[in-house]
Amino acid sequence: MLTSKLVIPIAVAFVVVCARGDVDFVHHNNTMLASVLQKVHNRCPDVSRLYTLSETSVSGVPLYVLEFSDMPGKHQLMEPEMKYIGNMHGNEVLGRELLLHLAEYLCNAYLAGDKEIIHLIHNTRIHILPSMNPDGWQTASDNGGQDYLIGRNNANDVDLNRDFPDLDRLVFSGLQDNNHLMKNLKLDYTLQPETEAVIKMIMDSPFVVSANLHGGDLVANYPYDESDGRSETGYSASPDDATFRTLALTYAGNHPRMGNVNTPGCESNENQFAKQGGITNGAAWYSVPGGMQDFNYLGSNDFEITLELGCDKYPPADSLKQEWEDNKKSLIEFIWTAHMGIKGVIRNAATGAGIPGAIIHMRNVTRTAKYTRRDDDIDHDVTSARGGDYWRLSPPGEYQIIVQAKGFAPQAKLVSVSEPSHTTAPVLNFDLEPVPEMDSVSQDQFFPQVNPDQNQDILYNNYMGDIDEYGLSPDYYVPQF
Repeated sequence: MLTSKLVIPIAVAFVVVCARGDVDFVHHNNTMLASVLQKVHNRCPDVSRLYTLSETSVSGVPLYVLEFSDMPGKHQLMEPEMKYIGNMHGNEVLGRELLLHLAEYLCNAYLAGDKEIIHLIHNTRIHILPSMNPDGWQTASDNGGQDYLIGRNNANDVDLNRDFPDLDRLVFSGLQDNNHLMKNLKLDYTLQPETEAVIKMIMDSPFVVSANLHGGDLVANYPYDESDGRSETGYSASPDDATFRTLALTYAGNHPRMGNVNTPGCESNENQFAKQGGITNGAAWYSVPGGMQDFNYLGSNDFEITLELGCDKYPPADSLKQEWEDNKKSLIEFIWTAHMGIKGVIRNAATGAGIPGAIIHMRNVTRTAKYTRRDDDIDHDVTSARGGDYWRLSPPGEYQIIVQAKGFAPQAKLVSVSEPSHTTAPVLNFDLEPVPEMDSVSQDQFFPQVNPDQNQDILYNNYMGDIDEYGLSPDYYVPQF
């Protein structure tokens, strides 16, 4: 396991918590941050777990994560997991403080009997990493916190948001694979320990959605973050562009200023981002090679966006209360996006056992007129987790879901996805029939044209691709039905 449960000795001199447990609106240093997380966990031990990632920062500071779940430390079958990561750039500190207040809010609301928060925690596994770059935070703070660059990088002077494997290059070079691309990459450099720790976190848990909290502007940024090389900037759409726009608009649309055209821009009174609803495609703004956002999407099943939370990277402490009020609803609503789309379990029809590593392909067949439909393959597949469970985010529409796994006959079903609400995603299970291994077939053979108006499941008996098989880990909870 890459994580461990913690009990942190609380240094009383550094604790900035009121008698009733409220987190103050101050800039918490690294010791205070750990103390606040421990305090929140102590108040809500039944629905939280405090752990550290596999690596420390360059200077040896642990990377603390607070998890919320009705079964802390366990992945529950079909329960989506999401994460928030703050302070990747050490001098961009607002996200760090917001995540401390989010942790406290979730705990307090749960204890107070807030039905919506109870429902959210009981149906979502939430991971909160307030600071990915505590060394950079220390450098920025020691230098007054006002410089635009000092403290941005880690203690080795590396920009962590340029340190992730550049999987976009593989896509832009014409690689046929469209997911889990780490298997196609050979690194020619040594990852920073903070980057390595987060990559292990990403690969260890079946995250569905996540957000990376930054500062320096006010906008929700979505993939691709890197341009295709034909120009320095330009819209670089991922196959899930519509889904990512929905995710970004969820955050921006619940923020009182992010999408408000009356909000001045950071460099001029005109706010181009607000005219776009408070969102932007990353590469259309500027290209980011080796970024964490695109790595999540291309290296795992995780759909991540980047949240730029304000023009001031290190805002004064007296502004933090208002910043929390402005971001609170957006932070909660974004967690709910983990339930957008569909979910289910891929099972062996003969034994009932879950099938890990099955490939889930989505085709958009939404009706456009009375007698016409879309027929668009979404060329980014997701895979089932260790228990055979899967999640496929999508905006509302009608879709054909095609599942394939080594040693089984592929199967396809139709599903309608409605507008997201504060409920769990509809369940679409697949029971695949075991068959002898068959020769690989082309994508055109495997994804034939179908009539989505037929009110029945559509079955195909072709197979394509190889799947790595792996066993259940001890932290994977499979309920008995």
